[in-house]
Amino acid sequence: MKKMILAVIIILAAGINFGQSKVGTTAANFLTIPVGSKATGMGGAFVAVANDATGLYWNPGSISWLERSEFNVSYSEWLVGTKFNWIGLAFKITDNDAVGISVNQLDYGEEEITTPEEPNGTGQRWKAQDISLAVTYSKNLTDRFSIGGSLKYIRQQIWNESASAFALDIGLLFHTELDGLRIGMNISNFGTEMKLDGKDLLQSVDIDPANTGNNDKITATLNTDSWTLPLIFTVGLGYDLIKMEDWKVVLATDAVYPNNQSSYLNLGTEVSCKRMIALRVGYNSLLKTDAEEGLSAGVGLMYDFGPVYAKVDYSYNQFGIFDAINRVSVSVGF
Repeated sequence: MKKMILAVIIILAAGINFGQSKVGTTAANFLTIPVGSKATGMGGAFVAVANDATGLYWNPGSISWLERSEFNVSYSEWLVGTKFNWIGLAFKITDNDAVGISVNQLDYGEEEITTPEEPNGTGQRWKAQDISLAVTYSKNLTDRFSIGGSLKYIRQQIWNESASAFALDIGLLFHTELDGLRIGMNISNFGTEMKLDGKDLLQSVDIDPANTGNNDKITATLNTDSWTLPLIFTVGLGYDLIKMEDWKVVLATDAVYPNNQSSYLNLGTEVSCKRMIALRVGYNSLLKTDAEEGLSAGVGLMYDFGPVYAKVDYSYNQFGIFDAINRVSVSVGF
């Protein structure tokens, strides 16, 4: 056990900030946007905590540990006027099994189309969005160890062009013999490549402009490059520093190793009272090259009605030169 914990600590420390940044080398980067106000209030240090329905995103191996089924809706005004939405349902089948379904969407909005000939608008509008649909299964293999996986369909669309892919997430959660200490691991977006296609890529070309007798209106298709998905490996520790009847203090840290940027650390903590109110603070993207993310904070309110409970969570996240990100999440457990 001590050797396993030591190995995780070494992994957390190793490799951070030593890799070359590869920003802009993958498609579907909306898959890396953090989900849920609880997790983001803790700075995104959630892979070994993952104790609500957003575990479908953070660690699919965690939802089998939920006490009840839970439905979660999260909304945020993302960067430069875009909107980010996440909906998830984690459903307990047995004490040791759970399934889930989730939808992840980034909406870029729509704008009127203008051309040099019609600078005031053509009367048409263009829009763009990214969306991911996932189905998840999680199982407790022992009284301490669980595993889970998510199969995802991913689609990006901009006006008449679109690209799609399939991907797999695999998550593990281990409750160590040291009371309150958990180890979580997750690999996400292992899948196929994405390649844009659509009717606007059909163009009329003259393959031999020097020959006046040939067909100068041959239809050709512009060939676009294929792009990989943002593959991310995350390993983290979660520890219940204080666990009393009325008070609970959780500490967490994640080491994140993406294939499209430098590695970094997330740090977070949560203090809760009587399972009714929680205060959270964290730091996102510590040691990340050219990071815009930074300090985060949040608050959560919960009330248990008996057969069901309801939660409302809010988080605030700094984002450098951009406006701060405000997230709101609503959860219902049953």
